[in-house]
Amino acid sequence: MALATDQAAAQDANTLLVGAGKRIITPNPLLPVSGGMGIPEPATRKFGELTTRALYVRKGGTAIAIVSMDLIGFPSVLADRVRARVPRLKPENIIIGSTHTHSAPDCYGFPDGKGGHTGDLKYMDHVCVLAAEAINEAIDAAKPAYLKVATSEAKGKIAYNYYAPDLYDRRMNVLQAVSPEGKTIATLVNYAIHPEVIGNSRGICCPDLIGPLYDVLEEKTGGFGIFMNSAQGGMVTADCRILDRPKDPLRGYWEDTGTWDECIRIGTLMANEAIRIVADAPVQQNPTLYAGNSMVKIPVESPEMWAVVTMSPLKYPHNDDHTIRARINLVNIGDAQILTCPGEALPNIGFYVKRKMRGKHNFLFGLTNDAFGYILTKVDYHSFPRYDYVSRTSLGEMTGEILIEKWLEMVKESPVPA
Repeated sequence: MALATDQAAAQDANTLLVGAGKRIITPNPLLPVSGGMGIPEPATRKFGELTTRALYVRKGGTAIAIVSMDLIGFPSVLADRVRARVPRLKPENIIIGSTHTHSAPDCYGFPDGKGGHTGDLKYMDHVCVLAAEAINEAIDAAKPAYLKVATSEAKGKIAYNYYAPDLYDRRMNVLQAVSPEGKTIATLVNYAIHPEVIGNSRGICCPDLIGPLYDVLEEKTGGFGIFMNSAQGGMVTADCRILDRPKDPLRGYWEDTGTWDECIRIGTLMANEAIRIVADAPVQQNPTLYAGNSMVKIPVESPEMWAVVTMSPLKYPHNDDHTIRARINLVNIGDAQILTCPGEALPNIGFYVKRKMRGKHNFLFGLTNDAFGYILTKVDYHSFPRYDYVSRTSLGEMTGEILIEKWLEMVKESPVPA
């Protein structure tokens, strides 16, 4: 009997286990939807559903959960509420990011300029409960899995840089868990894009293009879909330009198609590209799993961002010296390496960090573990008129420099993915 128990324990230690879970987080009745700092706009209808989705991965004594929220941002103070409801996992191994849809309720509690705030605290609490339920469902659903990982250019009219059309990362990272029998368990898509086709001015609550992405992924693969955004600052957005209708030819602006049909077109294209990219990836039957994390301290120079930190009813943790702290995760799974970013990094930061990472496939999860605005390097900060907004809604000039230093330190100290 002891021998059989030892063999079972050894087999479990060598087996990758993967599970998935989700919950609908669309408010009922509908709440105003937020496009960022500013007053949310009333919503009178919905297209699709907002969801929270969790992917649980375990091997031996190491286990993580990757969670995606259909929200513009999900701050650490709420993420910690979710973690407290999942005692089966180490809190630091629960990695929570937002898709950044601009058509969902405010979960920051932005100051409204009148002594109040723009969020609905009951809704935020409810979202935390549902996110924890999704993680616990994923843990309970875990089963033996193999891994497929691939990276390639996502082709077609998907994204562009609103500030400089050609300066964006075309690469899509795809991680897919499959059963030993070859059935898809889950497909994770990591790509840089603002889901703001609809935006918050049309009175619609929706997951934007991420909803159709999930629908097509799940219809065509038979498994679960999850999206984690990447370095989409600066301003990498959905390519819904009407190219034969320039708005300002000299500066490179076009009229947009801000419709649900356009969300369907882009989301469907993204899903089909993800399926194509991962289709012929080799199956990793015995991938390793490593999870590390570190805290980083960042000065807050922006008056607007400091107001959010200090005046939100969520009571963001902060220091008297005008600094905040954020958690960075590094995960190796098979031949992939993942780093998390607590905001919206500009594309050049994403390119540089991925080049320094040590995986065969390098993922950057943006807006993860927190959502502290735009992340620029010091040479970009307030350098061009087009960067005025992203600089003003950044923590400060050194944010990018501090994060890059921490990322490279963590990469250097971590094992090489295998």
